[in-house]
Amino acid sequence: MKDKVIIFSAPSGSGKSTVVSHLLGLHPEFEFSVSATSRAPRGSEKDGVEYYFLSPERFRELIGEDAFVEWEEVYHDKFYGTLKKEVERIWAKGHVIIFDVDVKGGVSLKKYFGDKAMSFLIKAPSVDVLHKRLIGRGTDTHEAIAERVAKAASELEFAEGKFDYVLVNDDLATALKEAEEAVDAFLKDRT
Repeated sequence: MKDKVIIFSAPSGSGKSTVVSHLLGLHPEFEFSVSATSRAPRGSEKDGVEYYFLSPERFRELIGEDAFVEWEEVYHDKFYGTLKKEVERIWAKGHVIIFDVDVKGGVSLKKYFGDKAMSFLIKAPSVDVLHKRLIGRGTDTHEAIAERVAKAASELEFAEGKFDYVLVNDDLATALKEAEEAVDAFLKDRT
């Protein structure tokens, strides 16, 4: 399992963090890759746990230093990316890296890691369900939710045919079981 990567991508509210948390609980050899972002922390998020929180200026400096495996400016001055030192840190332990990233980040990571990676696209059953999930989180303004829902349609169009596995998260128990089976098959085929 040396140098393996599992990538989960989805529009906000599709359930990727829930699937990732479930798999982390089942596989002690998996380690979550903490992404860097220039957005402000939400709720009780802590630096170095959910994200490495950076200013937009510092993020740009690191881009100039070629410090990222991949990065994207998702919204104006709202950067997300994967630091090379994070990948090196996890692989040095002999762990499998598990990513929870946006759709464009997932496509970029799959291109970067190639056959070392299995990429999943998680989709809500509909845009209406996605909208309700985002409201239910209670972490975003109505304007931010509207922006995320609008972005989801373009992300799904962009993602067409670019992921190894598409998982529709209609029933959580079924989605978790499907993810487990696909990950287990990937690890058996590539060890």
